[in-house]
Amino acid sequence: MKILHTEASPGWGGQEIRVLDEAQGCIERGHTVWIAGQSHSQIVPASRKRGIKTFELPFGRVNFKTVRAMIALLKRLDPDIVVTHSRNDTWIAALAILFGRAKAKLIRLRHVSIPVKPGLRNRWLYGRRASRVVTTGEMIRAHLIEVLKLDPTHVVSIPTGTDLSRYFPGDKAQARAKLRLPADKKLIGMVATLRSWKGHRFLIDALLDPKLKDTVAVLVGDGPQEPNLLKQVEELGLKDRVIFAGRREDVQDWLRAFDIFALPSTGNEGIPQALMQALATALPVVTTPVGAIPELVTHNESGWIVKPEDPEALAGGIDALLRAPELAKKLGEAGRMVVEKKHTKAAMLDAMEDVFKTAIGVNQ
Repeated sequence: MKILHTEASPGWGGQEIRVLDEAQGCIERGHTVWIAGQSHSQIVPASRKRGIKTFELPFGRVNFKTVRAMIALLKRLDPDIVVTHSRNDTWIAALAILFGRAKAKLIRLRHVSIPVKPGLRNRWLYGRRASRVVTTGEMIRAHLIEVLKLDPTHVVSIPTGTDLSRYFPGDKAQARAKLRLPADKKLIGMVATLRSWKGHRFLIDALLDPKLKDTVAVLVGDGPQEPNLLKQVEELGLKDRVIFAGRREDVQDWLRAFDIFALPSTGNEGIPQALMQALATALPVVTTPVGAIPELVTHNESGWIVKPEDPEALAGGIDALLRAPELAKKLGEAGRMVVEKKHTKAAMLDAMEDVFKTAIGVNQ
């Protein structure tokens, strides 16, 4: 198949990584895949770095000019499938396919749990123009069906898959030595873009709890909240207990170095990729029941769930696992099994291929 992914977002996070991983996976399976993004976006250079053919389109606004540019690209590439990932590129692609009389089938992939507005426009876009709608979690799927009155068979949940050849348990001491992390401290790790809803500030506040006085937080990622978080750490006198690691490509090594993985999200989540990667590494996780996270983590079975926006509860959850290493190990092993059974990269690619084949009428 010939598949074009479009992404209007200029930023970086799990959504963009999903686009790249899925595109690369389909290329490895013999499909022709392209990516289109804004010239100033972070996905464009990242896509080219992976060797994926990439185009720059003005997705900043939905207007005649941008639709015309998309029509020209569709005529040039003649894709079978267009997979859209954000609002603007979805509208631009939908209108371009319609007015350009393109044969391509539109697949709308909804990554986040931000509520969708009801109304005729979104019902037309999701229900009539999109051949299928894919979500990254069942909770998001149920929301779209309810709000937009969509046929349940029209919407399918396909969480992002984890590459188990990369994310697996390893030697903690070896990982810490490689990364020059303290060997004698309990490390509470987060891997997430520094955005407000990821909840980094609550983890920093949790470090003030006396129960966590001997712990260090390691924040892997960059993003718009970095200045605010640096200021918070400075004001609380925690400079010696918070490590800002920045964006890293060797995430698997960092995960192996941690004692606990924390993700105190407050909103907008599908099933977070970093959370799945942590589980695949058999890390005990402490997280919140936000978005589609409960589809992945069950309290006291495959992880530990705490109340959102509550540093005291977060500290309590972390402390509970640090004080009970056998429980922590049991939860980590159970989390690894959840990913092995339901959330591998191969399973994601199989499911997406099925969606594409159904859209273009190819027998399974």
